Amino acid sequence: MLSVEQLIQEALSLPNDTRVFLVEKLMESLESDIDENTQSLWNIEAKKRRDEIRNHTVELIPGELALTQVNGLRFFSQGNRILSIRAIQSQ
Repeated sequence: MLSVEQLIQEALSLPNDTRVFLVEKLMESLESDIDENTQSLWNIEAKKRRDEIRNHTVELIPGELALTQVNGLRFFSQGNRILSIRAIQSQ
């Protein structure tokens, strides 16, 4: 049986279209583990954010800046929740 590192190396050596297919299959397997309640909550959150954008009640920032901010966060697990340093500091 391959170790995780060996599996990663094997996957990285695949052609791009095959890697994309592999990623899609892995994502599908993760999505099937999401329960209906969690999916419903994410749908509500997405609609809320959509409405905030349409109503101009939030300030939009460029995608590159958003990614820079997200990449600078550190995340910690607390029970079944994942918190960023900002969330922990505000508690």
